[in-house]
Amino acid sequence: MRMETYVRPQPLYPYEAWSLSEETYDEANNQRSESLFAIGNGYIGMRGNFEEGFYGMLGNSVTGNYLNGFYDSEPIVYPEGAYGYPERNHAMLNVTNAQRVELRIEGQLFHLNSGVVHDYRRELDMKKGMLTREIEWEAPGGQRARIRIRRFAALQHKHLAAIHYEVTALNFSGAISLTSALDGKIASQNNNGDPRLGAAKAEQSLLLEDSGRDGELSWMRQRTRHSGFVLLTAMSHDLQTNQPSQTSAWSENEYAASEFTVSLRQGESAALTKYVTYHTSKDYAEGELLVRAEEVQRMARQSGFEVLAQEQLSFLEQFWKTADVEIAGDPALQQGIRFNAFQLLQSVGRDGATNIGAKGLTGEGYEGHYFWDTEMYMLPFFTYTRPDIARALLHFRYATLDKARERARVMSQKGALFPWRTIDGEENSSYYPAGTAQAHINADIAYGIKQYVSATGDSDFLLNEGAEILFETSRFWLDLGHFNPARDGKFCIDGVTGPDEYTAIVNNNAYTNLMVQDQLRYAVQVAGWLAESHPAEDQRLRAAISLTDEEIALWGRAAENMFVPYDAELGIYAQDDTFLTKAKWDFQNTPADKYPLLLHFHPLVIYRHQVLKQADLVLALFLLGERFTMEEKIRNYRYYEPLTTHDSSLSPCIHSIVSAEIGELEEAYAYFDRTVRMDLDDINRNAKDGLHTAAMAGSWMSIVYGFAGMRLVDGMLEFAPALPGQWDSYRFRIMNQGRLLEVLVDAEGTEYGLLEGESLQIRHKGEELTLEAGKTVRR
Repeated sequence: MRMETYVRPQPLYPYEAWSLSEETYDEANNQRSESLFAIGNGYIGMRGNFEEGFYGMLGNSVTGNYLNGFYDSEPIVYPEGAYGYPERNHAMLNVTNAQRVELRIEGQLFHLNSGVVHDYRRELDMKKGMLTREIEWEAPGGQRARIRIRRFAALQHKHLAAIHYEVTALNFSGAISLTSALDGKIASQNNNGDPRLGAAKAEQSLLLEDSGRDGELSWMRQRTRHSGFVLLTAMSHDLQTNQPSQTSAWSENEYAASEFTVSLRQGESAALTKYVTYHTSKDYAEGELLVRAEEVQRMARQSGFEVLAQEQLSFLEQFWKTADVEIAGDPALQQGIRFNAFQLLQSVGRDGATNIGAKGLTGEGYEGHYFWDTEMYMLPFFTYTRPDIARALLHFRYATLDKARERARVMSQKGALFPWRTIDGEENSSYYPAGTAQAHINADIAYGIKQYVSATGDSDFLLNEGAEILFETSRFWLDLGHFNPARDGKFCIDGVTGPDEYTAIVNNNAYTNLMVQDQLRYAVQVAGWLAESHPAEDQRLRAAISLTDEEIALWGRAAENMFVPYDAELGIYAQDDTFLTKAKWDFQNTPADKYPLLLHFHPLVIYRHQVLKQADLVLALFLLGERFTMEEKIRNYRYYEPLTTHDSSLSPCIHSIVSAEIGELEEAYAYFDRTVRMDLDDINRNAKDGLHTAAMAGSWMSIVYGFAGMRLVDGMLEFAPALPGQWDSYRFRIMNQGRLLEVLVDAEGTEYGLLEGESLQIRHKGEELTLEAGKTVRR
């Protein structure tokens, strides 16, 4: 599937450096816009739904409000079950809709499909972290009003979101009413047979227990049907007007509302600020929820919308200080890379108890599950821009280590096996060939730990959490694999699935074996470091998990004797023991409308062919680059790239990185273009179901690891920058060992500047450089 002929689609939205906006209302693609204009703070996620609700064509809207890590569980029904299959699925819930604010002008309900819309603009501002909608609307009776709505999920207040709704009477004097509501009755999204969306829910997951009003506060208490978690949703208001107003409130079943009526004179304005909080018993005792909601609501009202908005701006100023990437010469990609970084921040859990889902907090695709995407794609972005968030993501794995141990026991293995897809640490994948069989997630997590510790110098994490994860997952590998007499005693790992989900249940997947080899060597190294530098902690951990010197020695023996399939005739590594013996997929006679293959062909049809969903061995070429010569990288890349469909959004960025490394800059650029605007251009035609967080992180990787050639080798940063012909320059920043490094690449060369921290040693194309704070070095 060569990419040289890739042509960027026509823009769906204007190219803007720091924002995403639309000037017209596009009902047909409303679901897509709801995903793209989503706001979040890592815990609360709100799709870009209209406050007044959606009154267009049925099916063109998914009202979505999500809480990271908050789920209900349902039994998984297998027509034909077997031992060890996961028994329950956990799905992130679409929770009580607190976005609702209805406007009536002289009794006439405002919505975009009534009256006349004279002016319309919606903007997601990535500097302010604010979603703004401005409409000039003429009611059916002729009254015209200017409506300005701003909202955000507070990045510094986990449980808080706020909406500021302002109405100006343009050509009339009369009554307006603003009705703010909590709507607890949630419609389930139809999956239309797409397995990536998960199972449709047959019944309401949130059951009303109680609701009430206490002074300024209205609240609703619900309990999940199966998991038994309690959700407390609350709202309070602040009305700003110079005219007399009336207020009333009521609740019925799963709907609680407050109505504010104001008589406006022509030219006057009234504004309603709505504060929304969500608290659940996953975080706090049930009896504390209302008290905690009251505390946050009180703080919000005392601060006021503008003060909270300034806090949001300040938080983002600090984020962009380390995370911004500047691209001179292509406004489309400049917009894309910033949009992606911003949406990653909006979706990532920062509390150590939550993680980041494949669709973030923007939609219900993949049911809110966390995958290997975290460690292989999102973790590098945060490791080098916000290492505190990276540590929180890794802590989530440590917090669920006991469940990984239990999963290994179910699978009749020692040690720990982390789940392929999960929310709370239990395995939720019901299709084991592309789920549990992807045991490489253990090695992916180990790789993430290794890279994080090396980049940050955070030995405390390794000492207190990382080492235990490493040792328990290494124990799993030694038990899963075996020294195979049929392979001259080499260590073999059978019955696994690698990253390529179009090839399942194979022996000796090369990516898996190479990553396990790297993990086992690192585990031996860490064991030696612990014994030498922290003997007391070493003894404590060894006693806690019954670890012996003999077991550690076996890890080293398995690593040194790891079998990696190789085809001498082709001069390439085989993806697995049998991949190269299969017939190649007939790409020439596969129509474009038959992709992705998983929606049009039975898995067995796909499994019988040489065809890849995504990078597999090519991913190993990048992650373990020092393991291969340049000639090997070129030969392997050129064999596997034409066989890859990129039906997975995780794939183009990896091909961009490797093609850049081997000197194929035009191909690297085409893959990067597809990655960075995956959602903004709706490349995969499914942005409506939520954004592609791994591809978003992958676009950052494509610049830093791809065009700039950054690698971390033995703790030292190395760069081999190249400038795509389409750009004038690009600039990014990297956090390393507590230092802040800036890299600028332009037509004249590369400039390195140390913005914060003590002197730093780096390599530029093999040359060692010493960087001093406040000074730049150009090569």
